[in-house]
Amino acid sequence: MKRKFNILRYIGPGLLVTVGFIDPGNWAANISGGSIFGYDLLWVITLGTITLIILQHNVAHLGIVTGDCLAESIKKNFNPSVSKVVLWSAILANISVSLAEILGVAIALQMLFKIPIWLGSCIGVVISNIMIFTNTYKKLEKFIIGFVSIIGFSFIFELNMVDVNWEKVLIASVVPNLNPSSILVALGVFGAIVMPHNLFLHSEIIQSREWDLSNEKVIKRQFRYEFFDTFFSMILGWVINLSMFVLSIACFYYKKIEVTNLSQAHELLIPLLGNKAALIFALGLFFSGFSSSITAGMAGGTIYSGIFEKNYDIKQKETIIGVLITSLGALCVIFLVKDVLKALVYSQAVLCFQLPLTIASQLYLTSNEKIMGRFKNTTFINTLILIIGLIITGLNLYLFIK
Repeated sequence: MKRKFNILRYIGPGLLVTVGFIDPGNWAANISGGSIFGYDLLWVITLGTITLIILQHNVAHLGIVTGDCLAESIKKNFNPSVSKVVLWSAILANISVSLAEILGVAIALQMLFKIPIWLGSCIGVVISNIMIFTNTYKKLEKFIIGFVSIIGFSFIFELNMVDVNWEKVLIASVVPNLNPSSILVALGVFGAIVMPHNLFLHSEIIQSREWDLSNEKVIKRQFRYEFFDTFFSMILGWVINLSMFVLSIACFYYKKIEVTNLSQAHELLIPLLGNKAALIFALGLFFSGFSSSITAGMAGGTIYSGIFEKNYDIKQKETIIGVLITSLGALCVIFLVKDVLKALVYSQAVLCFQLPLTIASQLYLTSNEKIMGRFKNTTFINTLILIIGLIITGLNLYLFIK
């Protein structure tokens, strides 16, 4: 009983990361992909989730062993010029992520109350910052668990209203099926799952629990608990992402309706499933955008604090500045650009270039014996992460060129 209790105590960090890959960007990619290509791209969600588990588990080890988050480790162990490039590019990427999260809140508020996008964006920023500045990690984790539950239940409710061929879903989710016309959408679905800010955030949250770094037994126990938390949380995210896709297939694909944005999906659900389903969809989107904007803000605080070799602490100025740079930077983009959807496209380009830098930095740090000691990566893990990094770099470059 005590062992089960200990494991449950350590559930939390992984769920904060999960929020980052069930955000409004994922909603848009999954619903669009499902409506256009049906079952063909379900396996991409599985592949992306497996990739995410490997990377998040690895970066969590860095935090557990060193007591430093990824941003702090980069600052301490890299050439100053290199660390500046990696960390400042990570801040720009985080603003890009926050842009999508805040827009998700704004779009949901527009669906629910006809509030203009600019006003909904302001509301989203204010509420998420209040949550960040007034709550500790533990309280935020409880809120996030509640938000993830609401999102999950919203899709369970809607899936019960449609006919689903679950045998076909199971097969399609593990058997690759890619044709030239679906490559760009597949890359969009994959890219919405693996994002750099989650790597920085996870390494910070996991080491913030504080333990005896000189005791190998304690470290090994943390590894076990962390893996359970990461695996459980990522699988939960996989189920929610898969549900989005399946709902889109059932509602739009068979009726040959191509959905290109979330507002369109909401409007189309009314005649197909009724007002109640459309309401649940909007509420789920609101909590998705709201919770992911919180984690994006926290990631911004983590990265900016790391530049000064400090831990995330919402009472210290570096963390406060990092949170505000993230949310207000994204809000400025929303106010300054005429075409917000085009801004989202450009923001994805920032992620394309930054993610390989983060993965390469993580690989260098976790494979370095001087940093990790006997807990450095095995040759197998190094090879696996190197392959992942090269594939992601190649795919991102292809996506950007296209």
